Amino acid sequence: MKKTVIIGGGAAGMTAAIASAGAGDAVTLLEHSPQLGKKLLSTGNGRCNLTNRNQDASFYRCSEADFPEKALRQFGFKETLDFFRGLGLFFKEKEGYVYPRSSQASSVRNALLRELERRKVDLRLETKVQEIVKHGKGFKVKTTESSFASDCVILACGGMSAPTTGSDGSGYGLSAKMGHRIIEPVPALVQLHSSRTALQKAAGVRADGRISLYIMENGGRTFAGADTGEIQLTDYGISGIPVFQVSRYASRALSENKQVWAEVDFLPEYTSIETKQKLFRSIRLEKKGYDCLEVLCGLFPEKLALAFLKEAGIPFHLPAKQLDEKRAEKLCRTVTCFLVPISGTNSFSQAQVTAGGVDVRDVVPESMESKLVPGLYFAGEILDVDGICGGYNLQWAWTSGWLAGKQGRK
Repeated sequence: MKKTVIIGGGAAGMTAAIASAGAGDAVTLLEHSPQLGKKLLSTGNGRCNLTNRNQDASFYRCSEADFPEKALRQFGFKETLDFFRGLGLFFKEKEGYVYPRSSQASSVRNALLRELERRKVDLRLETKVQEIVKHGKGFKVKTTESSFASDCVILACGGMSAPTTGSDGSGYGLSAKMGHRIIEPVPALVQLHSSRTALQKAAGVRADGRISLYIMENGGRTFAGADTGEIQLTDYGISGIPVFQVSRYASRALSENKQVWAEVDFLPEYTSIETKQKLFRSIRLEKKGYDCLEVLCGLFPEKLALAFLKEAGIPFHLPAKQLDEKRAEKLCRTVTCFLVPISGTNSFSQAQVTAGGVDVRDVVPESMESKLVPGLYFAGEILDVDGICGGYNLQWAWTSGWLAGKQGRK
């Protein structure tokens, strides 16, 4: 009987253990914290957004753009639902987002735990791995208390995001000692910092907007990404799902000491610049009995309206009828192209996922096996693959975990 040792008991590690045991292996799962799947409990605000019906390569970020797609062809959305149905779960779906019918992440974790028990996986909690040694055709996995002989090893140690759930980055050191290159881990799906005073004065405001992120490189500005939705203004900068979606590009550029900034359009529903300009020109004609602050408060929260007027240099109580074309144009630019220099991100403790990790150029996408060390596999966040919000990072955990557990077997 083939012996498999899996290091890491998160979503990917548990899936790998179930797949490997289902293929007939004797599986030992090593987890350094006191419980399995702790991070899983906090996903989707405790509801666990399992996956998403809308699957596309653009929803995943990786140094090798087609790597996630090649893996997802082997085990994707349909296979994930089949897998969890087999564990007794029912689902509900909203606009493509798939959740357990119970709306509780604990239902998903418990289903996985039951299957691990049913498959007789040997669980070793509070077991810290110190070293992986290639031993003949197999491996010896050394821990603080003992060692485990195996025919193959699956590294599913996670990344560095949400360290209170057990993600400490230890897998990177183990991978590097086995000869693998590590792309510097940076926080992703995380809040962005800015020193803009106007933002700080509007702290606490939530407003619809479109954020476009730019990076200064090679002597010019490069567009990195954009997203639309509810943006949250904070005393340190900006937050909200649209910010999270582009944050990995900011994190990476900042780690390389590049200049980063965002432009926020707070009128994203007005699709053309001509329409936006027409709106502001109409203010002085249609709102003659109002001052500028009163007019803007019909469009935005008051704190944000005050910030816009101050930024545009327009007196708050200037009568709307006195808003000449030049001032209207400046106000339009301020509202629809609000410049936000980005100085940093929140730490890994606030990040939902890690960007970076084991370089996928040295990993076979169809099986997750190392190209450098036969019998060594990877699964989950330890790899240089991260997804946008919406169930994509968990989908990657299920996909990579299953493929690593199956090890190329059908």
